[in-house]
Amino acid sequence: MSANRRDFIKKVTAGAAGIAVGGSAMGMSAKSYSRVIGANERLNVAIVGLGRRLGAYYQPVAMKEANVELVYLCDVMKKQREKALQSFSKFIDYKPKLENDIRKVIDDPKVDVVFNATPDHWHTPGSIMAMKGGKHVYVEKPCSHNMFENELLVKAAKKLNKVVQMGNQQRSSDHTIEIINEIHNGVIGTPYKALAFYTNKRGEVPLQKKAPAPEGLDWELFQGPAPRRDYTVETWDYNWHWYGWDYGTAESGNNATHELDVARWALGVDLPLRVDVEAAKRHFLNDGWEMYDTMEATFRFSGNKIIQWDGKSRNGYDTYNSDRGTIIYGSEGSVFVNRNKYMLFDRAGKMIKDNKSASNEAGTALGGGGDMTTTHVLNFFETIRGKQKLTAPIDDASISMAMVHYSNIAYRVGRGFDIDEKTGRMFDRDAMKLWSREYAPGWEPTL
Repeated sequence: MSANRRDFIKKVTAGAAGIAVGGSAMGMSAKSYSRVIGANERLNVAIVGLGRRLGAYYQPVAMKEANVELVYLCDVMKKQREKALQSFSKFIDYKPKLENDIRKVIDDPKVDVVFNATPDHWHTPGSIMAMKGGKHVYVEKPCSHNMFENELLVKAAKKLNKVVQMGNQQRSSDHTIEIINEIHNGVIGTPYKALAFYTNKRGEVPLQKKAPAPEGLDWELFQGPAPRRDYTVETWDYNWHWYGWDYGTAESGNNATHELDVARWALGVDLPLRVDVEAAKRHFLNDGWEMYDTMEATFRFSGNKIIQWDGKSRNGYDTYNSDRGTIIYGSEGSVFVNRNKYMLFDRAGKMIKDNKSASNEAGTALGGGGDMTTTHVLNFFETIRGKQKLTAPIDDASISMAMVHYSNIAYRVGRGFDIDEKTGRMFDRDAMKLWSREYAPGWEPTL
């Protein structure tokens, strides 16, 4: 159990104890009064998108101290809804409603919170729809499909005054928070470079072939904001990540989001001045994977700082003795940090501190989840209640997200480019053509 969660539970318990001793001014029993307080603060939650990320929500939604009720499980695939209900039944003693259409969930005034775990192309449009419907939003990474959405999502949260947290859960990691604070306090001198990496051994992907949509799938609603096309085999389930740019944001959006965020956090930088990329499809050259599976990206920032991304989707060699993580170099030392630990080294390379966390957050396993996510979600709930501040507010998370979009755009136009660090605009006409995307008529995200 993380320190944050322990503290949270202590506060909840202490509050309940105080009520038990003092009772209430209305003459109610302590037990009745605590029930009313609990009901007043209870959040009604809907989860939209019931795929591989679902398991990460079991604990934070079911635990009593979270004080939430799951009222909807929503997905465009019938078997996903049924499977999710069965899975959640092991953690809660009531039945949430099953729904196909996110719009019906949003139209229900009973819903306070939407967890948006849909495919990438739904993240911003669905989140803005939810905010317009009066809901707070926990949106999984990547929070946007393109730079236009990235900006619009931030504007929506501010205009509609909603709490929006992105699922970059390492921001709620105790050991990561500890070492980042030490870096900011000078433990490695001046941090000047961060190398973020991800290594996986994804296999061959089937070629896309036109086929009838699977039974129970609302293919029209799956496409939602994306341009319309015929269904192809394998597309609705996970492989949409690699089948072009209609739905996914490639491995950068899928995983670089996390480590680039830690790198930027450590260096204390915002938008970059320039991005350069070397990326290509290197494996299973004749399979259905349509974008790069290997990328090296370099981002340059003011203050002579640099972030590099080394992403290998289908080569399992652990270059850095871990499947993912971030290395931060400073004038007086270096730090290695991943989801399970950090190691602090002096300038000569001698390890002077090894902090192994008790975290059980998944690394490259599909779906992930663990105590980091639980703490991240609890932070989101408590911020809605006005008791905490977000660890990953969308206006900051969107800056890390911009780095993902810049790397993808550089790959797509075939060259690097300079960036206005204040506005985020790219000094490249072809790159700016990819600022937004084509939307299905009537599905354009607007405020």
